[in-house]
Order: sequence, then C-alpha cells, then structure tokens
Amino acid sequence: MEIAKVVSSRATCDRKMVGAVIVRDRMILVTGYNGSIKGMPHCSDVGHMMENNHCIATIHAETNALLAAAKTSVAIEGATLYVTASPCWNCFKQVINAGIKRIVYGDFYRDERIFNVAKQLNVDLIHLATD
Repeated sequence: MEIAKVVSSRATCDRKMVGAVIVRDRMILVTGYNGSIKGMPHCSDVGHMMENNHCIATIHAETNALLAAAKTSVAIEGATLYVTASPCWNCFKQVINAGIKRIVYGDFYRDERIFNVAKQLNVDLIHLATD
C-alpha cells in the first residue's frame, strides 16, 4: 500500500489523488494513477470537467493500471490490486472482469455495492487503513 501511495503522487487530478498497484507473488506487475486522457491537458493545469460533483475528465487509477497491463501484455489473472481508495462501481466491475481476485484498499470511496458483489464472487475486499 505504501507503493500505491507513492504512485498516487503522480496523479494529475488533484480532487482525489489515487494510486493503484497490481501484484502477484509479491512482484509488482503494473501501476496506475488517475489522470486525463492521453494527450489532453491535466485537471491540475486547466481545471476540472465536473458532472454530478465528479470530474469526468479523469481516468481512474485502477483503469489506468488495467490499461497498462493490456498495453504491455502483462497477465493479471488471479492478482491482487492495491489501491489507495476503494474502487468506484465502474472500476470495480472492470477489475473483476480482468481477473483480479483480491482488492486491498485504503480510504472508502462512495460505493457500497462493491462489498455485496465481492462477497457473491468470492473476491477478497480488504480495508487497510492508511495515514
């Protein structure tokens, strides 16, 4: 989780800086942090694109980690995701469909649906308090 916190420092949406690390067998496979679409200006430089109190310009850290795995052909089936904030509903669905079997999160972020679905799917969802 400490590495995920360091990764979060690279985030370019300053509303909530989140970092994600995907690990298997104690080896880091990929990382991700929240930020703008590749080639677009960063929220921290030009402001936020707000909708329903969310910045919709930002791609979440978990999604960026999944994309990094896809771009580099890194298999993540059965891996663990460490993320500084619990996944939103959309990221949770993506992470599960990508084959992640364990999610360790820092702060709780908004969506309680993840707890019930994780239990139904036998996905470990573990809160690890951060400073």
